[in-house]
Amino acid sequence: MIYTVTVNPALDYVMQLEKVEAGSVNRSNDCQFLAGGKGINVSQILNQLDVDNTAWGFVGGFTGKELVRQLNVKKIESDFVTISDDTRVNVKIHAQKETEINAAGPKIDAQEITAFKARLDDLNEGDIVVLSGSLAPSLPTDFYEQLLPTIREAGAEFAIDTTGEALLATLKYHPLVIKPNHHELAALFDTSFANDQEMLEAAKKLLDMGAQNVMISMAGDGAYLVTKDHVYHASAAVGTAVNSVGAGDSMIAGFVGTYYKTHNVVEALKVGSACGGATAFTEDIAVKSQIDAVLPQITVEEVK
Repeated sequence: MIYTVTVNPALDYVMQLEKVEAGSVNRSNDCQFLAGGKGINVSQILNQLDVDNTAWGFVGGFTGKELVRQLNVKKIESDFVTISDDTRVNVKIHAQKETEINAAGPKIDAQEITAFKARLDDLNEGDIVVLSGSLAPSLPTDFYEQLLPTIREAGAEFAIDTTGEALLATLKYHPLVIKPNHHELAALFDTSFANDQEMLEAAKKLLDMGAQNVMISMAGDGAYLVTKDHVYHASAAVGTAVNSVGAGDSMIAGFVGTYYKTHNVVEALKVGSACGGATAFTEDIAVKSQIDAVLPQITVEEVK
């Protein structure tokens, strides 16, 4: 089983307008609620790849009930901890410019945190936990790191999609894959890269620090995968990018889901790149037909 973790999910209220005039009454042409969260995005792609998964996290109030209802409609299995506070609502305004107003998140108390950590008792050898997304303000900044000893003691793997010191702190627990983009990778070492070789050397440092695989996303320049013994480059999919929000989540999902089924990192890189590209070319998270259309475009070559 793969478990996705979204500790601060949101019900996104998406409003479509021709334009927004500040200080005036504005009327929307269309609006809808959508279940949001990076781990939830991962679960959506895993479902499209026909990979069993369960979404974990915290939900509360009428907004949390609606979020779970939407996941049920999409046939996404979930086992959230119910909290006393309400799941946040984020407002997405699509007008002449896109504007987002993101809420901070609910209050999560110690008892609710304990209940979530008890979910880890269900882990078995061979399971993978995908940790991604922001933390609710009431959670400790090292919340993800607190989970890792239990995950590893169960014989499970984990993938994590975060940045900065929070990412570096997880490396000693040997994540299956991390996915910094080239800018985030440079920021980890407070530097800039003059060429790809310098970037790959930085990725190898992350391997030395404990990562099993480092996937570097570079948008239109494709992606690299750096392993202990090899470096691979995947070509970029060709299309018009309209959505960058869920592309990284889709890439992680494609990699982890494919690796879970095949244990082949080259195939995982190829499918991950296709999933990321397919989502970038659509307004929402990609579906299987869109992924299948992009997949033949992706070629993977070993870098000598």
